[in-house]
Amino acid sequence: MKSKESFIDKCGAFAIFAGPAVLSFVLVVIIPMIYGVYLTFTSWDGFSDAKPFVGLANYVEIFRDGAFWTSLWLTVKYVFLSVAFINIIAFVLAYLLTSGIKGQNFLRAGFFTPNLIGGIVLGYIWQFIFSRVIVNLNDFLNLPLFAKSWLSSPGGAFAAMVIVTTWQYSGYMLLIYISGFVSVSQDLLEAARIDGGNSGQVTRYITIPMMIPSFVTCLFLSLTRCFKVYDLNLALTGGGPYDSTKMAAMHIYTQAFENHKYGLGQAEALVLFLVMGIIAFIQISVGKSKEVEA
Repeated sequence: MKSKESFIDKCGAFAIFAGPAVLSFVLVVIIPMIYGVYLTFTSWDGFSDAKPFVGLANYVEIFRDGAFWTSLWLTVKYVFLSVAFINIIAFVLAYLLTSGIKGQNFLRAGFFTPNLIGGIVLGYIWQFIFSRVIVNLNDFLNLPLFAKSWLSSPGGAFAAMVIVTTWQYSGYMLLIYISGFVSVSQDLLEAARIDGGNSGQVTRYITIPMMIPSFVTCLFLSLTRCFKVYDLNLALTGGGPYDSTKMAAMHIYTQAFENHKYGLGQAEALVLFLVMGIIAFIQISVGKSKEVEA
């Protein structure tokens, strides 16, 4: 009898404390995701009540949609470069801002500030910088690099996307790396120095292995955020010039809401989700294995 009452009490406590969160997760994430998978098997245009069932036709159409695979490959290149620069810069800055330099707390807040700006606003700000400010600098510096707007050429626009993304997210990852540096035991570092280790050796063999959880977290967050980029892409380049910077999320939006092929767009979104999920899973698995070894 007591065990039954104890079970009821536990269920009641779970319903009170975790119930709202679980219910919200089911309503906002699980149900829409299941419904979205169902829509991939239809030819719904996004407006009409009828949702004709077409089976695997949308998935077959994905393989014929060369623009989607072009945008997906472009997204993979963008993610690779952005994630690399974000984490390298964030790690170096975190190392410097935990070394006791003057004003490091102020600098931490300053580097984090870009992450507080929305992607749309950020895109328009940097569009003005690349199209107006940098071009006007050429009047004083007379450098070919500043002769024209970076957004007017495919290579320049792609580089601009990577630069702005790095600028936006480095400050956020910086805080995670700082927490990793701070969590490393000072006793362990002092013991390594007493044993004759120099600054580089201590960082390589002690600090970095102890910060593997920070690396795993930052890589996962930067990967997922970069794969889903849309607002910055829309405001900064609009996918141009000539769709040369049109990332996968923007292509999916175009298919679903401009071409009124909602079923096809949803199927492509599912493919993007699977690609992102597989890459993130591999990254976390490798990171966790390194964490265990460390």
